[in-house]
Amino acid sequence: MTMVKKQIGHPSPLGATWTGNGTNFALFSESATSVDLCLFENLDARQEAVRVPMIEQTEQVWHVFLPDVRPGQLYGFRVAGPYEPSRGLRFNSAKLLLDPYAKAIAGDVNWGDEMFGYVVGDESQDLAQDFRDDAWGMPKAVVIDPAFDWGNDRAPRVSKAESIIYEIHLKGFTERMPNVPENLRGTYAGLGCPAAVNYLKELGVTAVELLPVHAHVDDKVLIDRGLTNYWGYNTIGFFAPHTNYASSGRLGEQVTEFKNMVKNLHAAGIEVLLDVVYNHTAEGNHLGPTLCFRGVDNIVSYRLVTEDPRFYLDFTGTGNSLNLLQPRMLQLVMDSLRYWVSEMHVDGFRFDLATTLGRSESGFDKYHAFFQAIQQDPVLSEVKMIAEPWDVGDGGYQVGNFPTGWSEWNGKYRDAVRSYWKGDEGKIGEIAYRLTGSPDLYQHDGRRPYASINFITSHDGFTLNDLFSYNEKHNEANGENNQDGDNNNQSWNCGAEGTSDDPKINLLRRKQQRNLLTTLFLSQGVPMLLGGDEFGRTQSGNNNAYCQDNEISWLSWQRDDAQTQLLEFTKRLIQFRKEHPVLRRPKFFQGRRIRGSEIKDAMWFNPGGNEISDGEWSSPFVRCLGMLLSGDSTDILNVNGEPVRDDTFLFLINAHHEPMPFLLPGLENLEWEMVLDTADENGFLKKTRKLASGEDVDMAERSACLLKLTGGTQERARQESWKKRPVGVLPVSGEEERAEKKD
Repeated sequence: MTMVKKQIGHPSPLGATWTGNGTNFALFSESATSVDLCLFENLDARQEAVRVPMIEQTEQVWHVFLPDVRPGQLYGFRVAGPYEPSRGLRFNSAKLLLDPYAKAIAGDVNWGDEMFGYVVGDESQDLAQDFRDDAWGMPKAVVIDPAFDWGNDRAPRVSKAESIIYEIHLKGFTERMPNVPENLRGTYAGLGCPAAVNYLKELGVTAVELLPVHAHVDDKVLIDRGLTNYWGYNTIGFFAPHTNYASSGRLGEQVTEFKNMVKNLHAAGIEVLLDVVYNHTAEGNHLGPTLCFRGVDNIVSYRLVTEDPRFYLDFTGTGNSLNLLQPRMLQLVMDSLRYWVSEMHVDGFRFDLATTLGRSESGFDKYHAFFQAIQQDPVLSEVKMIAEPWDVGDGGYQVGNFPTGWSEWNGKYRDAVRSYWKGDEGKIGEIAYRLTGSPDLYQHDGRRPYASINFITSHDGFTLNDLFSYNEKHNEANGENNQDGDNNNQSWNCGAEGTSDDPKINLLRRKQQRNLLTTLFLSQGVPMLLGGDEFGRTQSGNNNAYCQDNEISWLSWQRDDAQTQLLEFTKRLIQFRKEHPVLRRPKFFQGRRIRGSEIKDAMWFNPGGNEISDGEWSSPFVRCLGMLLSGDSTDILNVNGEPVRDDTFLFLINAHHEPMPFLLPGLENLEWEMVLDTADENGFLKKTRKLASGEDVDMAERSACLLKLTGGTQERARQESWKKRPVGVLPVSGEEERAEKKD
């Protein structure tokens, strides 16, 4: 082996740190007996050129300083210790390991049996140690130079209440986007180029939420089927941007390219949120590969079964769960998050299967050390934290139970809105909660409406177009006999499965898309739009396209007239929301009753112009509702302490399969102006309609309307209609029928 200069180095910071006069390497391993640092000349090298024993150990951190090592150097570790799976120990120095703190990773896993710490195919399974070297097929960590000219970059700091999130896959968004140079499509540079940034600005969103961009692994089972882990929920490097999304190089250039992307988006006022996967890693269960954490220190890294630590606790459905009860793993997660904010300038995170991160020995705990660490951190407490509030373990569904300061993907919003517009019975009470920011979920512990991330579709499930084109999932292309993906989609094909030539079916589908988009952007809380839903993209019924790195997942930018019309409607909706603060209040409504909650300045009317009764809220037959939003409240103040005033609006929704006349509320001599009607192909009316209080709005079947008060006082509008009429919605019992006949 070639000799290299070395010094003892320092135990902190962990990972590889370029100091300007050399590189310090530090690796934590509690139970290792020795650690070797391996240096490689290039990615094609099948064996390390230099192996440096890391003799120094300080408080379980192995460290060394190499004066001659510069940025761009490829490296890995070999960690020795007992291989005793029955005790949870899986050390194997024959296996090259990635640095858990690697800031860049070059290359992909070249799958072979050598990538596993045990003898694949042995009758004892993982109990027989494999002594073959695997360096030839392993990706390598890269020493980086963190220097970057951020110039006058400033975080947009969009308030939560003002946020409009756009969820996209970094590659799929630009892979076929016109005006993005071909060599930049599907890359960090592609998302940061003018064509992509200008599209986002014109759409009006305030943040992009990127599916995982942490370094991840394509599972062997997918590679064998000619597929990939396209979504990226298979992390192996929590500090490294995924190499395959870089156009400029793999030896640290990907870090600079990511920073440039963030800088360009910030310059346009757009925040960058990362979908992060700290609940598990790509190493899977006891039969998974040894790539990093398992070989560095398995007991510290993962939650193991107490009675038999050969096996892993799995709250994620992926084979393992990261051990955030262990201080060093909690430190790794915190260091990673802080790195992405401080060094990479991202603006927040969406945590995949976040319930797992808050699991103690006895279940989910909102006071878990993970949440406490974030709350007291001077960096992380200032950025957006969004939980996917469920996992697959017992008691995993925790919507509404995360700590103050956190927002959550509101799965109840998604399900209620889908179910209501599909025409299901008994949804009117819940839809009212969801329209007002879900106070039943978030108000009790001092949280605000922006705790609710409202979404109807996401990467996981049908697109908005497919939600009204398919009753059943069609995931055959995934190679799992259509057994993967959720079967409970709350979808409705409107009369034909898949594409249709029937004009009536297509008319209804377009209207339903407008209905859901209107509901999304007129609801209190934070709207999240799935990339492509603004113009009705399709995945041909695939509701689990996690492995489809192709036209199924990539956004198509060739739009027909109907798609262009939907895009313009979505832009108008977003702009309308921005123009009217009553649609994005930072506080819950107060003072009016809705099924036991106190809501101020929001009133609820039935089609007869009456306030909705308790009986109507609980009736399975009510599918038509009017919500009045008053813009003259005094509880929302601007920075100068002055009340934020707005117009008063009446939002009407009718999920009946038949038209419904809706009597406008308010006292005499009020004027309403209809500005939006989803029964119109344009959505927003080219010529608005004037109506007086006491007049009927003839609502089309399955449609939504928005009216603005343009004449008369808001106080007079907050009344039942001066011409109100009874509306029969409840079945009459036998006793009530006899009493009526007697009268």
